[in-house]
Amino acid sequence: MLIIGIAGGTGSGKTTVVRKLIERLPQGEVVVLPQDSYYKDNGHLPLEERLIINFDHPDSIEFSLLVKQLKELKKGNTIQQPVYSYLTCTRSKETTAVVPCHVVIVEGILVLCNPELRKLLDLKVFVDADADDRLIRVISRDIVERGRTVEMVMERYELTVKPMHLQFIEPTKRFADLIVPQGGNNHIAIDILTRYIENVLLKENRRR
Repeated sequence: MLIIGIAGGTGSGKTTVVRKLIERLPQGEVVVLPQDSYYKDNGHLPLEERLIINFDHPDSIEFSLLVKQLKELKKGNTIQQPVYSYLTCTRSKETTAVVPCHVVIVEGILVLCNPELRKLLDLKVFVDADADDRLIRVISRDIVERGRTVEMVMERYELTVKPMHLQFIEPTKRFADLIVPQGGNNHIAIDILTRYIENVLLKENRRR
């Protein structure tokens, strides 16, 4: 099993990179573990407190569960991945069954922050983008997908997204084996990543 970690700032283009990789690789060979699924359940908090949670701080993620489930996949076991709602800031009672695949991609802004998780990654990727480009994507995404107003997005960006990026996310670039500027628009970097994964899959097939 090849485990790839793909990190980078909010709105840097991580999801686009992952999607393009999946499109180019054989169907059924890749499974994605989004870091966002492992946000801690905040159902015990009043709604007004949930709406101001700092999602860009490492403490917001249940890394212990993510690491545990990743280890289970490595053992060949199916896991029950949590389902998280940004609208309610809680985990659903339902889970998503994830079966082991030859390639596992762990994707999220804080993926390279946790030392125990980093040890499980065979390849560490950091998707880089200019702050202005990231902000535009964040505004568009949060309005459409998370029901926020422009004012709410800008306030959150100034209070948490920007300072957390500088404190926790940007420094993890030094752990990356590969840095991808321009996110999903960097076709050369995606080609390199695709070829690397294909070569690993080819070697695994030969061993069988």
